[in-house]
Amino acid sequence: MSLNPFAQQTGSNSVQPVLQMNGVSIAYRSSHQSQRVVHDVSFDIRPGEVVALVGESGSGKTTTAQSIIGLLAENGHLEQGSILLNGVDISRWSQRRLDSIRGARISLIPQDPTSSLNPVKTIGEQVAEILSIHKRLPRKAREARVVELLTRVGLTHPEMRVKQYPHELSGGMKQRVLIAIAIALQPSLIIADEPTSALDVTVQKRILDLIDELRQEFGTAVLLVTHDLALAAERADRLLVFRHGKVQEQGVTSEVLSAPKSEYTRQLFADAPALANKQARTSRGQNTATDLTIVVKDITKDFSLGGKGQPAFRALDNVSFAVQRGTTHAIVGESGSGKTTLARILLGFQRPESGQVFIDGEDITRLQGEALRLMRKQIQLVYQNPFASLDPSQTLFKVIEEPLLNFERLSTSERQQRVWDIAERVALPRDILQRKPRELSGGQRQRVALARALILEPKILVLDEATSALDVTVQAQILALLQQLQQDLGLTYLFISHDLATVRQISHSVSVLNRGQQVDSGDVESVFAQPTSHYTRELIAAIPGTSHFRGAA
Repeated sequence: MSLNPFAQQTGSNSVQPVLQMNGVSIAYRSSHQSQRVVHDVSFDIRPGEVVALVGESGSGKTTTAQSIIGLLAENGHLEQGSILLNGVDISRWSQRRLDSIRGARISLIPQDPTSSLNPVKTIGEQVAEILSIHKRLPRKAREARVVELLTRVGLTHPEMRVKQYPHELSGGMKQRVLIAIAIALQPSLIIADEPTSALDVTVQKRILDLIDELRQEFGTAVLLVTHDLALAAERADRLLVFRHGKVQEQGVTSEVLSAPKSEYTRQLFADAPALANKQARTSRGQNTATDLTIVVKDITKDFSLGGKGQPAFRALDNVSFAVQRGTTHAIVGESGSGKTTLARILLGFQRPESGQVFIDGEDITRLQGEALRLMRKQIQLVYQNPFASLDPSQTLFKVIEEPLLNFERLSTSERQQRVWDIAERVALPRDILQRKPRELSGGQRQRVALARALILEPKILVLDEATSALDVTVQAQILALLQQLQQDLGLTYLFISHDLATVRQISHSVSVLNRGQQVDSGDVESVFAQPTSHYTRELIAAIPGTSHFRGAA
């Protein structure tokens, strides 16, 4: 074999696939058993093409992608099949041999930009490292190439960035650094594993546009791994839908979207807010109430930046809105927009510099002590991450029961009945209440979080990105449950989210925040149809699958 096994394969033959997966099955060993998790997967990717692997958590899509670049967990192994890169079978190469093509011919853009960069090395050192491994360049030429790469991925002041550390960059900037590393040697294939899931929607769009520009410029093939169906629909030439380690369906994106063959794919598309039809998006409960349960009036909040004479940071600037009883009001905006600060003020955890918050006519910004504590019975919080918000040492029964112990004097049997009743209300079987949170799925955990919030019979729920950590199908189930609870119990929701497609699906009214200022507010359909601010128009345009989204409006 030639010292370069790819030398005779890449040439001018542009029709040859960059990647070919032929009958790949992957298993994990545990104890003395081997469990197959990916079953007989076959597909290819041609130069300049984007192929998306979509599916829920545990569907096998990430394991499939990891097998290509030789990054399976230690107990994972290829049971059968072959993986060809530019016609060369690399499926059984040693790790040392795979090192020779990682970065050079296959690159990975990982999911989390924060944990993927070394915190004690400068940005310049980390980009230069890939050049040092695969190319022998003089120091000055290497430094110049690093600056060139950072410029190419759109980082401002690249000469300054090379001297900075990861903590000095935003999430979007860090993801650009990872892309610079991925394209440094112009590989044949880039594997993008949920490359924008941790980013705000407008930053997400800029990153995806950048990957697309690079793909067109260099003819790089892209394997996009994502659970975001709208993103895949917008960006991929072909789709592969995974479930339980098997490909349910694959084909040209437009054909799969217009006529999905499998029932599972049809359900996935129906559950995705940006791909659902108009009827599904507007099937909110009709509000008949005319009274206001929340009135936010001219709220301003400053934070000290430390140091005498330093100007304060204004997190909220004269924000006002009102929410009718039994409806859902969404607060949307990117990281740093002030939406979480606003939620903390509504919950009584922080006080504003000026302004008022009325709950059922009472100004809660003036409450203190016991009066403030009792007010919190009426407004409860459901956190973003069901995996982090539940005490892992407690049973589900204890998790749900705990608020009763803090607020109400009930007998043991009365508390037990209240827990059973609310568990039934959120569709949690009574027989799982003695389990610990680790034994539950994400959807079940979020049902527990809802039960805990509802056990005190509040009037208002603050839902802080309460579905963003869930797969699309589970998200749809939780959203349907929230709508049913609102209808049955007359609840008012404050829905904090950066997901505008979901906001339009379930909300009646919306406030859009940008750097602490309210730039749009009103009923959902009016704001989406005729946004008054450039920022809101930019947010709507950045929603993945916008063409499908608008077409159904």
